[in-house]
Amino acid sequence: MAGTKAGGLKARDRNLAKDPNFYAKIGAKGGKNGRTGGFAANPELARIAGAKGGRISRRTKKVVS
Repeated sequence: MAGTKAGGLKARDRNLAKDPNFYAKIGAKGGKNGRTGGFAANPELARIAGAKGGRISRRTKKVVS
């Protein structure tokens, strides 16, 4: 039944029976492997990047009449 919803549910049940923290461990590994930091770690960098994007924007300027 590989590749079906029923097969996936059986695999989930089997994984949780072997180790109740199976999916928590997988998630922790993924979080620890992160290396980017992103804009949340550096708001000043986000501000600079947004300003650059605004300067090179392809949108036309809004005309106020």
